[in-house]
Amino acid sequence: MLADKLRPFLDRYDELDTLLSDPSVINDISRMTKLSKEQRNLEPIKDAAERYLNILNSIEENKTLLEDPELGELAKDELKALETELPKLEEEIKLLLLPKDPNDEKNIFLELRAGTGGDEAALFVGDLATAYIRYTEERGYKYEIVSSSEGSAGGYKELILLIKGEGAYSRLKYEGGTHRVQRVPETESQGRVHTSAITVAIMPEIEDSEIDINPNDLKIDVMRSSGHGGQSVNTTDSAVRVTHIPTGLVIVNQDGKSQHKNKDAAIKVLKARLYDMQERERREKESKERKDQVGTGDRSGRIRTYNYPQNRISDHRINLTLYRLDAIMAAGLFDEIIDPLIAHYQAEAIANAGL
Repeated sequence: MLADKLRPFLDRYDELDTLLSDPSVINDISRMTKLSKEQRNLEPIKDAAERYLNILNSIEENKTLLEDPELGELAKDELKALETELPKLEEEIKLLLLPKDPNDEKNIFLELRAGTGGDEAALFVGDLATAYIRYTEERGYKYEIVSSSEGSAGGYKELILLIKGEGAYSRLKYEGGTHRVQRVPETESQGRVHTSAITVAIMPEIEDSEIDINPNDLKIDVMRSSGHGGQSVNTTDSAVRVTHIPTGLVIVNQDGKSQHKNKDAAIKVLKARLYDMQERERREKESKERKDQVGTGDRSGRIRTYNYPQNRISDHRINLTLYRLDAIMAAGLFDEIIDPLIAHYQAEAIANAGL
């Protein structure tokens, strides 16, 4: 019963109240901060649990009054309202009881890479990046280009953005995977539709304390920057290539004019990739042990198709098709896809958690 699952949270909240009044805790700033944060995190569950238990009590009280000649009709009306509110509150509580993703409030690195399709894939990297940037601006996030490698006919062979804002990871974490585009390239004289693909990776920005890298495991090379970036960039050895020897990961950054800043940015991306590798390994291990993968989504296979001739965008994970691709790309209206995705994976997580 849901009420039984809520009791431990209420007991823990009361226990924290007592602890936070203890002089030994008050005088220990570190412990005080930790316990206060835990209590703040419990408040939404505590408030919803109290409302839920009060509704259950009110329902039982009104049932006993149904046969009362004076209060029966009033009890009947109130019972109807309470029984309508109860299932809505139950769904809200189920979401609150789901384990929190520790990365949800973090900034992210959004990495786009051209795949099959040559120049057309690189052009679509640029188009999709522009749409994502519009989306970040609509949500009040900030962004910066961390690294870029331009395509020979425009667009980008690779582009990495740092997106900063509360909840950035929680909103964009399901964007990772292969994105397929179907359209007539500008260079196509016969008007034939071509299919190209790019990959998107979403990685949380990692604090220095979360990933420890041994400096001896890094090979750092400096070189002359190439491509567009201004004369001052192209005439200094500001580009940095960082190789992580144990994994073979290579990060190249040349977008800044400062060698020091390029090195720092490259190492930040490296830490994000190492963390992402560790998380993937952990999820695969859990998947094998539990025979399923709860609430992570398919982050490697083809997840979405952008069909320009039909003005159609389709997300294959939830069988969602919208015939307004032009508006979504022009204004960055990705919430029309992201909201249903989040609802889908939350429903899956609730079912798998047995709530």
